[in-house]
Amino acid sequence: MSTQAEVRLVTIDLSFHHAASGVVRSILASHGVPVVETTAPHERAFEQLRDGTADMLCSAWLPDSHGVYFDPMADQFEKVTVLYRPYAYWGVPDYVPEDVVSTIDDLRKPEAVARMEKRIQGIGPGAGISRFSRAAITQYALAESGYHFENGTLDDCVGAYEEAVRLGKWVVVPLWKPQFLHEKYAIRQLKDPHGVMGGADEATLVARHSLMQQLPVGAVFDLRSTYLGNEEVSRLDYLISRDELDPVDAARTLPRRPG
Repeated sequence: MSTQAEVRLVTIDLSFHHAASGVVRSILASHGVPVVETTAPHERAFEQLRDGTADMLCSAWLPDSHGVYFDPMADQFEKVTVLYRPYAYWGVPDYVPEDVVSTIDDLRKPEAVARMEKRIQGIGPGAGISRFSRAAITQYALAESGYHFENGTLDDCVGAYEEAVRLGKWVVVPLWKPQFLHEKYAIRQLKDPHGVMGGADEATLVARHSLMQQLPVGAVFDLRSTYLGNEEVSRLDYLISRDELDPVDAARTLPRRPG
């Protein structure tokens, strides 16, 4: 197999996706494969796969979060490897008493309504957690108690949570694992009796079949052999988001590398 002149990698523009793509880029570089990376919001990233602007994406959360984008074109792509197994949830700071709030339903309790911040600050509208959160507001009848979900940037979501914790406020964060907040804060996952948050996904590196046929055998082997896990991605995410490491430099801190 001959080396692809250039891999056109699109990465969903959130820090934990950058963390995983740094590892992918590092592996390809170790085999002499040049990579041109673009970043884009969820919907646009999958559009780039569909229209041929990109031939690899890091990473598709399948089946629940990103299946709506990926499934219509899945036959054109290989699921190269599962990098980690993410899941979405609503959480609260661990200082919120668990005997008061342990489930999403509990947010309607008078004690919770009296103290909880009513704005649930999320990220972009195309994210799975955003779709799930809008469904939660409806299915748990939370608007009747004053709650509302707001889309925004990752910085909006993280900033709202960190400011609330700094002030000791009760707050709901629409979050997921892996994510760098878990490296610093104890966040308790709320039970979801209606199952609106979906299940655990597989964060899958996907690539066009034609690309995989052109990559060096060693690069293909290393990519297919790579598994990071949620804890490792959270750690890399923290290095990128808080220690300001370049994603490829963060990838070099991995205790072990494939190959």
